[in-house]
Amino acid sequence: MKFKPLHDRVVVERVESDAKTKGGIIIPDTAKEKPMEGKVISVGPGARDENGKLQPLDVKKGDRILFGKWSGTEVKLDGKDLLIMKESDIMGIIV
Repeated sequence: MKFKPLHDRVVVERVESDAKTKGGIIIPDTAKEKPMEGKVISVGPGARDENGKLQPLDVKKGDRILFGKWSGTEVKLDGKDLLIMKESDIMGIIV
């Protein structure tokens, strides 16, 4: 299935964190927090300003990003758990 987000929305796939602590303790899935880091899968064309001019997004496909803990809407597409969020929910790009 193909999916293209509209306006200033971004499709993100969460990046899984390590299952071990630095001390070697294994963290079970039930105790893990959902990661706040992800990879951009797809971006919309951008938002329109007051004059109707299209403002392109700052993020692009393939960027690794940080986002808020409760950001976005969880969806399942082609068997993958993804997030759809507005660009304003993204805190920054990891370089």
